[in-house]
Amino acid sequence: MNRVARWRSVVAAVVAAATVGTGQPSLMAAQAPPPAGAGVPRISLTAGRSTVLETDFDITRIAVTNPAIADAVVVQPREVLVDGKAAGTVSLIVWGADRRQQYDVVVEQEVSNLQQQLQALFPGEDIRVNASPEAIILSGQVSSNPIMLRAGEIAQATSAKARVVNMLQLPGGSESQQVILQVRFAEVNRRALTELGVSLFTGPTGYKDVIGRTTTQQFSAPDFDKIERDDQTGEIVAGELTFSDFLNLFVFNSKYNIGGVIKALQSTGFFQSLAEPNLIAYNGQEASFLVGGEIPVPVVQGATGTVTVQYREFGIRLTFRPTIAGDVIRLQLRPEVSTLDFGNGITLSGFRIPALSTRRAETEVELRDGQSFVVAGLLDNVTQDNAAAVPLLSRLPIIGPLFRSKSERAERTELMVLITPRLVRPLDPDEVPPLPTRPREFLPPPEAEIGSQIEGPGGVVDAPAR
Repeated sequence: MNRVARWRSVVAAVVAAATVGTGQPSLMAAQAPPPAGAGVPRISLTAGRSTVLETDFDITRIAVTNPAIADAVVVQPREVLVDGKAAGTVSLIVWGADRRQQYDVVVEQEVSNLQQQLQALFPGEDIRVNASPEAIILSGQVSSNPIMLRAGEIAQATSAKARVVNMLQLPGGSESQQVILQVRFAEVNRRALTELGVSLFTGPTGYKDVIGRTTTQQFSAPDFDKIERDDQTGEIVAGELTFSDFLNLFVFNSKYNIGGVIKALQSTGFFQSLAEPNLIAYNGQEASFLVGGEIPVPVVQGATGTVTVQYREFGIRLTFRPTIAGDVIRLQLRPEVSTLDFGNGITLSGFRIPALSTRRAETEVELRDGQSFVVAGLLDNVTQDNAAAVPLLSRLPIIGPLFRSKSERAERTELMVLITPRLVRPLDPDEVPPLPTRPREFLPPPEAEIGSQIEGPGGVVDAPAR
């Protein structure tokens, strides 16, 4: 038997064995698989959903290429339950007694609750949601700025941890994704002070052997020091007066040895501060700047008593986050102005630590490119009245005011912030304006060299002739 005859006998034996095993003539070996994608039925479903596939023949066996995307199980002789698990496309092959059928199972991403809510709230808008544990991406087309911003707010409210990336498109929207903020801070501080008080006193030897002093303790008064008396008569023969402050007026009569210091002062002050910083930020990103400085603050550690220094910032600060929605800019702003306040400071371990007087505001506004808005009304009015009097003596007619003192202080601070946002884009190389420089030659011409200024014949040098 030659080689061809032997191959024919082997094939016949295989076909006969298949016929005996199934009881039916086997046609599988004679059928060629259909080309990929040519006339293959398609089954579409969503992840997390199921569908039932019905056939017109009894099913003997099934196979799925990737059970992680879709799985199938035979529930009836002619029904297959297909479960979608994850987004993707797999092949489902169904065998019958005398045929085989192939399907393409396309599993689409599950429609999240957020997308269902957005579709219910904004019917007719093309809003698509792609969510993951780290981010929520909004894409599609919307018809107005409020819908775009509201959709982003709803997405942010559904997840406190995930970051929302709002990629919704608007008709006629700007291509710029950068905002420059032109800010002007104007602060005006006015203050007025009035002080009035009298302190009467005698000299160190007294008046007719009487030493006296009157004071309300509101302002400094002279003190007696080094009083000397006669050992025999007990009369005061010498002494000194010490003055910590002569106040505004000082009067002393050496004949009667009586004097007085008077505090009579009126002062006014005016302070104005203006800052005009500019700052650029990307869409949705926070930016901030500080015009001011830092003060060292000593901090005493617990049981060890070690003193460390921490620095606290003060000055003019602005923090903002822009959101571009077409031709509208939404800004989240936090302007702040802080100054050093030594009057309310404390002394710790020998260090004088000033307090911080702070004016702060936080707001959210919406405006178009080039429009301005003002944050005003940040007023701080301080009025302080202090009065002191000597009982009984201060109520006497005519001379009663000599035993009273008072101090009145009034201060008013007003802060205004003027903000103008603008959409900007980078300049191309041919759009960069020239710098304002003074035109002049960088190097002098050759005839201006020092060698050309030498007169007379030169000496012999080892150089080629000119």
